[in-house]
Amino acid sequence: MGEPGCYYSVHMDSTWLVPVSIVFGVIVGGSLVGLLHIAARRGERAHQVATAGVPDGVDAVIDVLESAGLVLDPSNQVIKASPKSIAFGLVWNGALVHNEIAEMAARVRRSGEPVTEELELSRGPISDANLVLSVRAARLGARYVLVLAQDRTESLRLDAVRRDFIANISHELKTPIGAVGLLAEALEAASDNPDQVRRFALSLTKEADRLARITQEIIELSRLQATDVVIDSEPVTMRQVVAHAVDQNRVVADGQGVTLVTGGDLDAVVNGDEALLVTALHNLIANAIQYSPRGARIGIGVSAVAGIVEIRVTDQGVGIPEDEIDRVFERFFRTDPARSRNTGGSGLGLSIVKHAVQNHGGDVRVWSQVGSGSTFTIRLPEAATTAVPVNGDRQ
Repeated sequence: MGEPGCYYSVHMDSTWLVPVSIVFGVIVGGSLVGLLHIAARRGERAHQVATAGVPDGVDAVIDVLESAGLVLDPSNQVIKASPKSIAFGLVWNGALVHNEIAEMAARVRRSGEPVTEELELSRGPISDANLVLSVRAARLGARYVLVLAQDRTESLRLDAVRRDFIANISHELKTPIGAVGLLAEALEAASDNPDQVRRFALSLTKEADRLARITQEIIELSRLQATDVVIDSEPVTMRQVVAHAVDQNRVVADGQGVTLVTGGDLDAVVNGDEALLVTALHNLIANAIQYSPRGARIGIGVSAVAGIVEIRVTDQGVGIPEDEIDRVFERFFRTDPARSRNTGGSGLGLSIVKHAVQNHGGDVRVWSQVGSGSTFTIRLPEAATTAVPVNGDRQ
């Protein structure tokens, strides 16, 4: 009986072995699944903490910003950057370029308050050009800093130009106005001497003409700067423009023994304001005469190639130093101030040329060599049609 009992006992233990293994496996498997679920939830919570406070749609907003905008993480890594921030050189190869902006971001993190500064920054790590930017940094959520930058370079430049303009025009007007006053006193004192009266009267007329010319050029320049395009545009042939501009300078050229020669594709046509184009070309020719020696030749040539009409004025004058070429179109700038004042030049002529041509959708270029002369080239879009009357007497 004992042996059967032992066998039965062993048999019973073997029978329960499989269910116990299954239960144990279920418990272990369930524990592993639970651990994985907990780990996943912890990872999700960590991600939520890492991204907490970043509003939805930030990427879309940054993409459509017209100003420069970028988002920095706690390590000042660039998370998002607008196209303008890249164009301004604030971001290069996905990294923040300027330490000044990083320092602003650090102050925002410490204080929690927005920071605004005006910074002069280089336009990227390989550029010599600088930009003046109004930069504002502020918190974006719990971890990020939003940086916005507005370009103020051009507005500050224009402010400086306005200040210089006021200072220069005050100086330019003071000279002829003072001369008129002195000549008037001299006329009164010389009333008994007809020869002196005539001499002072001629000088008075000269200064009055100079004052009137400066005033007219200021009015003309102000009118050109008030608009970016020509409103009253019509087809104009270069023959008309060249003929009128040359006629306006003929007397002065003959008086200085300078020969004016015209040629080229004079039947080329542009769309624009004829009077304004004549004024621009007249100023170039007058400038060439002013700086040319007696007996020199000045060429006025026209060409039309690939939809561009070019009007070139070439002189045999003193030329322009290389370091001054980029400045010749500035208001009141003179390469030879003493010569300009002696001839009554105001320093506004080339600036008027620049604005008149730009208002026609063109540009003006200059080549010069000291001692050999200069060539000024007006470039304008050619009109689509040439079916316009050719009338040199048209006003």
